[in-house]
Amino acid sequence: MSVITASMVAELRAKTDAPMMECKKALTEAAGDMVKAEELLRVKLGSKASKAASRVTAEGVVMIASTVDEGAMLEVNCETDFVTKNDSFLALCQAAADLVAKHNPADIAALSALPYTLDGFGPTLEDVRKGLIGKIGENMSLRRFKRFTGSALATYLHGTRIGVVVEYAGDATAAKDVAMHIAAMKPVSMTSADVPQALIDTERSVATAKAAESGKPPEIAAKMIEGSVQKFLKEVSLFDQSFVKNDKLTVAAMLKSVNTTMTGFTMYVVGEGIEKKVDDFAAEVAAQVAAAKGQ
Repeated sequence: MSVITASMVAELRAKTDAPMMECKKALTEAAGDMVKAEELLRVKLGSKASKAASRVTAEGVVMIASTVDEGAMLEVNCETDFVTKNDSFLALCQAAADLVAKHNPADIAALSALPYTLDGFGPTLEDVRKGLIGKIGENMSLRRFKRFTGSALATYLHGTRIGVVVEYAGDATAAKDVAMHIAAMKPVSMTSADVPQALIDTERSVATAKAAESGKPPEIAAKMIEGSVQKFLKEVSLFDQSFVKNDKLTVAAMLKSVNTTMTGFTMYVVGEGIEKKVDDFAAEVAAQVAAAKGQ
């Protein structure tokens, strides 16, 4: 009878992402044959792609495809930063951005159905995505995109994790500088009037609590609260922020000085709003041992 070691179980788990107890059972049934054990798990638990589909994808890249006045920005997620260096993954992401710019799909489903082939996978973008999941062994998902048309576009990518598109009329260099400024300072909106009310309410609540703790008279406390809210609005509104290349000017003043106007901007930050899973390996082992004892 073959001895099933912990290292063998760990190796099989790394290959298949199957629970440790299932890996041990498969190795026992396969008499220690790693290849046969992997086949047994694939039959029992499904393919790598189907197993990976349930895993959190909080890493990834932002891709931009653009001409002077038409383009697209897209975020594609994966599980680990390692995959963001994979050439096939990057080719898929850039192709997806190009397809958005060219075909103007209505949503992710429509984008996924567009024709595309890569590494022998196809004939659609979705088929390539699934094929690469099986090949690379990680889940990956097309998360969001936006298409731009009708205005001049300035774009900026900070590595592959932050993407900014600025819609403007006027000086191209100034617009590019603003795109870089947005990536650095991460404004919430162009003007204070556009800041979501929910954010303002939260800031006012915090300021009210601080004012109450100060013990100041009501009239002074009210001024403290309003001052805090106004300071917050200036900090998160693009036009009110000090321009990163010249802090003596606001972004609005800099644009005015070069006769440039903005009609909008979009910023994508990889994984923004996605709750990352934190693995507790010890807890997982304990839970699986307890489950095995209960069988």
